[in-house]
Amino acid sequence: MIEPLYTFLTLATYGVLHSVLATNQAKQLAESKLGSSGRRFYRITYNLLGGLTFLPVLAVTAAYPGAEIYRIPWPWTVLSSLGQVLAVSLLLAGLQQTDPWRFLGLRQLVESPASPGPSLTITGPYRYVRHPLYSAGLLFIWLTPLMTTSILALNIGITLYLYIGSIFEERRLERELGPAYADYRRQVPRLMPWRIWRRSETLPQHSE
Repeated sequence: MIEPLYTFLTLATYGVLHSVLATNQAKQLAESKLGSSGRRFYRITYNLLGGLTFLPVLAVTAAYPGAEIYRIPWPWTVLSSLGQVLAVSLLLAGLQQTDPWRFLGLRQLVESPASPGPSLTITGPYRYVRHPLYSAGLLFIWLTPLMTTSILALNIGITLYLYIGSIFEERRLERELGPAYADYRRQVPRLMPWRIWRRSETLPQHSE
């Protein structure tokens, strides 16, 4: 059964491209070639390219769905749908905590180079997991009511990509935020909310 392989290879290509564009080297190259415009427009361009280049992944998965593994029956689909609503709510809450305008790349269009850099937040969903946006995304995809071999390949690929991506993101955040992030990292789980950080100190806020 080759259909899942199509999905996985397409997603792997997307992941490599997206990961390269997320590196500091790519950002520095854009700024060296385009100056301040490269810095201001990089995040929004990165997001647009990320969205557009993910469309072929979805198209391949839809075109080659593979064999059906399971389909959640009624009324259990209500529970899976409620779980997905919870995932979307968690995603929106996490975005709100990390400045959605910066996340989308819109704030960078107008802020000056002297504006404060990224900072750390420990409130809201970030009290439970270090990457609530990733946790929300994973919860959403794994609660899909229809599972085929290609969707399974897609979900496994996304899970691996987000987990590996979180490792590199945390290295960057620890370089930028220093001991504050290292302390936070030791006390708060990465993706699964099995422990709550009870520290009361106010630390700088973390923006993506």
